[in-house]
Amino acid sequence: MQPAVDPLSTTLSALADPTRRAILARLARGAATVNELAEPFDISLPAVSRHLKVLQAAGLISRGREAQWRPCRLEAGPLKDLDGWLASYRRFWEGSFDKMEAYLATITKGDTDGREN
Repeated sequence: MQPAVDPLSTTLSALADPTRRAILARLARGAATVNELAEPFDISLPAVSRHLKVLQAAGLISRGREAQWRPCRLEAGPLKDLDGWLASYRRFWEGSFDKMEAYLATITKGDTDGREN
C-alpha cells in the first residue's frame, strides 16, 4: 500500500519538469490542443500526452470537449495553493533583506563614497 501523496507534493512534482512548465506557460495565454502544445517541442505526441496526464493528475490543467477537439486549459487552483505555501518563505526573505539593508545603512552612515573608513 502506497502512502497518500499530498496535493502540494503532487504540484511540485509536476512542476519539476521544464517541458511541463513550458506547457503551463503556453496555457496561461489560453486553451490549446495537444498538437498546438506539442509544436515547439522536439518530442513525440505520446510524450506530450504523458506530460499532459501528469499535469491533469496534479489538477494543473483540465481537458474539455469541443466537437472533435479536446482543448487543454490551465487550472490555477494548485498554483494558488503553492503560492500560499511559498508566502511564508517570501516573508522570511523579505525580512532578511530588510535587516541586511538596515545593517548596511548603519555601517555606511556618514561615509560619502559608500566604503568603510
